Amino acid sequence: MLENKKVAILGDRDGVPGPAIEECIETTGAEVVFTTTECFV
Repeated sequence: MLENKKVAILGDRDGVPGPAIEECIETTGAEVVFTTTECFV
């Protein structure tokens, strides 16, 4: 589904951080072009 797609990841400091999401997305064949973890206060 995500194979050969470009993906930007926005993680949440109090939820799932960006790098953890990136680990999962990389197994789909997608290209991660941006990853960050935000603090929503």
